[in-house]
Amino acid sequence: MTKLEKLVNWFGDKQRVLVALSGGVDSALVAYAAFQKLKNDAIAITADYKTLSQDELNSAKQICAEIGIKHIIISYDELENENFVQNDKNRCFYCRTELATHLDVLAKQHNIDVIVDGTNLDDLADYRPGIKALSDNGIKSPLVETCFTKQDVREEAKRSGLSVYDRPSNSCLASRIPWGQRVTMERLARIEVAETMVKQATGAKQVRVRDLDGVAKIELGLDELHLLSNTSKLELESKLRQIGFISVMVDPDGYKPGKINVIAD
Repeated sequence: MTKLEKLVNWFGDKQRVLVALSGGVDSALVAYAAFQKLKNDAIAITADYKTLSQDELNSAKQICAEIGIKHIIISYDELENENFVQNDKNRCFYCRTELATHLDVLAKQHNIDVIVDGTNLDDLADYRPGIKALSDNGIKSPLVETCFTKQDVREEAKRSGLSVYDRPSNSCLASRIPWGQRVTMERLARIEVAETMVKQATGAKQVRVRDLDGVAKIELGLDELHLLSNTSKLELESKLRQIGFISVMVDPDGYKPGKINVIAD
């Protein structure tokens, strides 16, 4: 039995399933497997909250169109949650707890038996309070239960014909703001615009623009750092200043998950 078959069979004893779909490859593969087994008894749900980029939302829509799974998009404003906005080390816990509440409401409305997410084994090695929040609220992680690593996910997604199989890992826009610095709509907006600018200027796929109290720190994937050498840094800095950053720096070590997980002074 292949790993994908194990994942598909995980849904065998489920009647109706809600898949929390972010727009990335992990939840895409879970949604694909759920639909293979359950067809119309599998529903994908994407939360269009203030920290989700438009690019991620578009990806979620494309994934569901490719799979053929029913897709529901809900909207709410996590910036109304002071626990989230204050941005301490438990920010993701507060965010995912609120998400779980919304998912639970939808599950009751659609007579759902189980809610699942796209957490994989590799995610468990990092500091992820959001994973604990979802687990505490009864949300299952079939990729973990069937022993999928990130590499496994990408390989099976490619075999399954999912266009997002090589999509770079992403996280919410608030993750670009160091712990201890408040999350605001203004900062989220300039981060999203800045990352779009950097992608367009360099052609890079893995891009983070950290907002360090108004200083833009650009991170590219290690294999894409060379793309900055073909880009006018002065022109890029000028564009980022125009959208509200006070200065711009490039991280010579490139992007690495969890790099900003510190409390700012």
